[in-house]
Amino acid sequence: MGNFVDHSASPVFFTTFTAKKKAASAPAASSVKTTGNFSRSRKFSLKTKRVMDVALASCGIATLSPLLLLVAAGIRLDSKGPVLFAQERWGKDNKPIRVYKFRTMRTDLCDAAGTRQCTENDPRVTRIGRFLRKSNLDELPQLFNVLKGDMSLIGPRCHPIGMLAAGVPYEELVPDYHHRHKVRPGITGLAQIRGLRGPTVRPSKARARIAMDIYYVENYSLWLDVKILYQTFKKEFLNGSGF
Repeated sequence: MGNFVDHSASPVFFTTFTAKKKAASAPAASSVKTTGNFSRSRKFSLKTKRVMDVALASCGIATLSPLLLLVAAGIRLDSKGPVLFAQERWGKDNKPIRVYKFRTMRTDLCDAAGTRQCTENDPRVTRIGRFLRKSNLDELPQLFNVLKGDMSLIGPRCHPIGMLAAGVPYEELVPDYHHRHKVRPGITGLAQIRGLRGPTVRPSKARARIAMDIYYVENYSLWLDVKILYQTFKKEFLNGSGF
C-alpha cells in the first residue's frame, strides 16, 4: 500500500491510538460460538467474496485517487494535524486491527480511544469533517484495509475496542456481542442500510444493531452483499446521513 499507509511515515500524515489492554480481555476466538454452519458452499462464497473485495477495492482506489488527494489537501488546509486517523478496532476472530479514516475532528479535542461517539453538531468535528462525515467520504481510506485483508467491503461495522453503548461497554449490554466478529468487519453493513447507525444512546437501538450484525453472519450470501452494496450507494453516498 506504499507510503500512504506506512506506519513509519511522518506524523503529519497519521495519528494512531491503541487499546491493547482492552483487547487482551476479549474472549478467545475459539470460545465465541455461533449457530451458523460454515459449509463448503459457504466457504466457497467467502473465498469469492474475498476476490470481489480485492478487485473492487483496487478499482476504487485507482478510480478515486484524485479525490483522495483532493480530500487530503482539504484536511491539511482546514485544520492542524494529520490527514489520516488510525485506530485499533475489533477485527475477525476478536483480533485487533488498525483501521484508517480521513481525520474529521480537531486533534486537541478528539477521543483517542473512540469510546465517545460523534453526535449531531459535535464541536470536535472540523468544517471539512462535517462534509466528509455527511457524505461518508471519511471512510474511503478503509479501502486499503480491505486490500490488506483486515476488512471487507461488506460486513458488521468495525467498532473501536471498548466502545460504549447506552453508557456501558457493548459486551455488557449484549452478551452475544463478539459473535459479530466471526467474519471480517465491513466498511458498510446490514445494520447501516436498515438505519441502525450513529450514536448508540438507547439500549434498544444498540441491541438491534448487533442483532442485524449477527443475522448477517448467520445468513451470509453473495446476493445479500450485492443488495447491501447497492443500498449503501443509494442511501449513503447519494443521500448521506452521517454527522
